This record gives sequence, C-alpha cells and structure tokens, in this order.
Amino acid sequence: MRKAIIRSGLEALYFSGAHRVMRRFVGGVGAILVLHHVRPARRDGFQPNQLLEITPDFLEAVIDRLASTGADFVSLDEVHRRLTERDYGRRFIAFTFDDGYRDNKQWAYPILKRHGIPFAVYVPTSFPDRLGELWWDALEAVIARNDSIVLEMDGRDCRIDCATPAEKFEAYQVLYCWLRAMPSDARMLDAVRELTTRYRIDTSAICDAVCMTWDEIAEIAADPLVTIGAHTVNHVRLAKACDTVARSELKMGRAVLEAALGVRPLHLAYPYGDCNSAGPREFAIAAELGFKTAVTTRPGVLFPAHAQTLMALPRISINGEFQRSRYVDVLVSGAGTALWNGLRRLRVA
Repeated sequence: MRKAIIRSGLEALYFSGAHRVMRRFVGGVGAILVLHHVRPARRDGFQPNQLLEITPDFLEAVIDRLASTGADFVSLDEVHRRLTERDYGRRFIAFTFDDGYRDNKQWAYPILKRHGIPFAVYVPTSFPDRLGELWWDALEAVIARNDSIVLEMDGRDCRIDCATPAEKFEAYQVLYCWLRAMPSDARMLDAVRELTTRYRIDTSAICDAVCMTWDEIAEIAADPLVTIGAHTVNHVRLAKACDTVARSELKMGRAVLEAALGVRPLHLAYPYGDCNSAGPREFAIAAELGFKTAVTTRPGVLFPAHAQTLMALPRISINGEFQRSRYVDVLVSGAGTALWNGLRRLRVA
C-alpha cells in the first residue's frame, strides 16, 4: 500500500506538471543520489530486497535524463566546495553507492566512467574483510530455501509458512520488521545467526559473493573519478549503539580504510541513514572526527542552508521499486521530497 501511494503521488506530480512549477521553489541547488546494487534484473519470483537494485539500462536512462537538465555531475569534494563557498551558479548532482557491492565495479563503474561522471562508494570495512553480516540477504536466503520456518519470537515458539511467493514476501516483511525493532544490532544479529545456523545458510559466502575485495576497491579507488567514503566497520545502526561503540565504529571504519588504501576518507555515510539510525549525537561525532560531509538516507535535495548541516545531508534514493525516468524527474525536482518532508528544507533532529 505504501509503495502504491508513493507511486501514485509521483505519477500525479509528473503528469500534472506540478513538479515543474514546484521546482522553482523547492528544487534547491543540487542533489546527492544514493544507489546500492546495479546489475541485470533477476528472474527470481521472490526478491524482497529488489528495492536495493536497479539495472544497468536504468542507470544509463537516469544519466541521460539528468544530463538533459544541464546539471553538473560532481564529486563529494565539489559538493562540499559549492556549499561552503556558496557557488550556486549551476545545479549539481552527485552519485553515491552504499556498501561496496561488486556489481558497482562490474556494472556501474564502466557506465559512469564512459560518461566521465564522478561517484563515491561508501564501504563498511567488515565487508571486504569478509567478516560482515549482510543480514537482510541472509534472511532472504533462509526464506527462499524453505517452505516453513520455526523460530522463537519474543519468547514464543513460532512457525511461519513460506511455501508460496506470497507467503515468502509476507514472512520476510514480518521478520524484517521484527528484527529492525530490536533494541540493538547485537540482539538482531544473534537472532539472524540462530536462523542461518538452523537452516544452514553460509553468511560469509553471501558476503564473498556480493561485496568487493580490498583489491577490487583499490583498483577503482585509483581512478580520480572515484571517492571511497567511510561507512563504519560493521554497518551498525549507530543510534542504537552506546557512545563508545558509535564513536569506535566511525573512527575505526575510517582508520581501516586509510590503512588499506593509503588515503584518509573525508566523507561518511551513516548505515541505514534514517532518523532511527543516525541523529544529533552521530552528527556531532562525525564533525569531531573531521569529516567534510556525512550523508543520511533522509529524502531531500540540497539547499544553501545545508552548508550549516554538512554532517546531516539528505539524499535522493534511486531504487528498484521506482524504475521510471519520470520518477527521477519528480524526485530531483525536489517536489516529491518537499511534500514528503512537509515542505521543510532541513531535517537534522
């Protein structure tokens, strides 16, 4: 229902032309895009994480659409410069990718390289270390390979049927929401480990299959078009961690990247990035650690006032559930996110 409402809103803004009218008032000075996977479409009937991926063809379409607006494609360093120096002569767009997936190198990088477009990849260091737990993919694998799941939920033994595609999607939503509601990542990961152990899912194999190695990261990092940004060590929800853990994740994530690549990361993305995962405490720590910018996943375009909130920059999600070029027009115009944010330009609380 939520997806249908969002899609209807995007369609209405586009076909009414309202996004073009609103752009003059809510379009801002630029936008930072957030993507995850870029790879050919899969044929699996059960793909609960499809929102995290787009196809190479759609990435090409996005680039063509944005290029036609006359916007500049810029690096994160240039985003920082334009905001701090108040250089708003031309609207700008920055591409960013979260998590360091191998398909970023295999599929996205050649496309962006051909167009001469700078981009950033935010890497949680446990992923190339092969210690990372991509729990959302592990949960998908457990459900995909079984017709029913037995587990303890909130002190009760539960059986969840998941034989049909519809049941699998429902099971994923129930378990995903249950896991995300847990008070800490430690509790959440313990529950996922219990599931993956019981149903013989190799989480290290998942990480190895989809995430870049250090050598692959170093290879693209050698290109001046590419910025490697920090994304903590273990991809944790920082807001649910204690002060010591939150600070350590941010500090060590940067230190490991610097040791591996020989360059200190100046830009940060908070894992998950929503208001329940990063807030004022995390913004303050990022500033203390000396990052130039830090991005959330809170939806929005950039305004001049964001020069004062560089540790809490919004982004526009380009994802698999809304692969229509016209939706990109609406989102980058600022119209869709303006309505989502109740016409507020800044959301840093």
